Amino acid sequence: MKGIVVAGSVEQNGFSTESNPDVSVVVPVYNEVESLPHLIEAIAASLKQSRYSYEIICVDDGSRDGSAQWLKQQALLRSDLRAVLLRRNYGQTAAMAAGFNYAVGRAIVTLDGDLQNDPADIPLLLAKLEEGYDLVSGWRHKRQDAALTRLLPSKIANWLIGRVTGVQLHDYGCSLKAYNAELVKDMHLYGELHRFLPALAFIEGARITELPVRHHARRFGKSKYGLWRTFRVLMDLLTIWFMKTFLTRPMHVFGLFGLISMLLGTAIGLYLTFLKLGLGQSIGNRPLLILAVVLFIAGVQLLCFGLLAELLMRTYHESQGRPIYRVREVVGKNIK
Repeated sequence: MKGIVVAGSVEQNGFSTESNPDVSVVVPVYNEVESLPHLIEAIAASLKQSRYSYEIICVDDGSRDGSAQWLKQQALLRSDLRAVLLRRNYGQTAAMAAGFNYAVGRAIVTLDGDLQNDPADIPLLLAKLEEGYDLVSGWRHKRQDAALTRLLPSKIANWLIGRVTGVQLHDYGCSLKAYNAELVKDMHLYGELHRFLPALAFIEGARITELPVRHHARRFGKSKYGLWRTFRVLMDLLTIWFMKTFLTRPMHVFGLFGLISMLLGTAIGLYLTFLKLGLGQSIGNRPLLILAVVLFIAGVQLLCFGLLAELLMRTYHESQGRPIYRVREVVGKNIK
């Protein structure tokens, strides 16, 4: 499916009377109780004015400020809202994965719960998705954040991620994105890979584009991000690079280094053998002897790691059954 097939009949509350909704809007929530009333109304207003039937899925990621209680109350009152409440704070990646799993729309839109993303841009992303793309990523071209602590690190990260993954986007960190639901089913999230969803989609062969979107200054609460996340981004980027390059052939990287190590160890060993047998020199106290042994043993170990990695990758591809989160409660009239 390359576009969104608009439902033939739509109720006033946003749900299709004949089939699944056109759009599932997934919102990860963590301590955003002040923003939520404004956000839900803005999402509903934006999509009611469009031709898309919709559902809103808010995933509470262990909030402590009353967000979960507010979502439970509203989910019982509104037929266009579902609240997925996680048992504790698992992180944004797990919250997004939960939202993806409970979404039933033919397209999925994600955005933050802090009102910095503008719900009025959702129809624009969906229209772009209908042109045949699998993922439309928002680009906060006029971003309203602190220059030193947010904008500069973001620009460096976007450049680095683009270079490593081969997916050139201006704004990897923008949560406002539209996905083809079939694409999301093929992407399995864990760790903190939500920042690299376009790269994961690229691994799945998706057609990706980006669209300039509006960005607003935070109105309530404080940002949950800071410079401390730089290390996590770098580690996740290394994971993405490995997945993109060697996900289905880990033996190629481990085996290559293993063979190089074994060949170097063998070459040094032959050289030392020539010195011992051909020239009669003592080699027992030479550091090269220890180096030759270490290189050869390391090469054997790398080859073994490669074989084990091949088995793990097969298990990874063939199982895929265990989620990275645990749901405490799901509240709403349209429960999957």
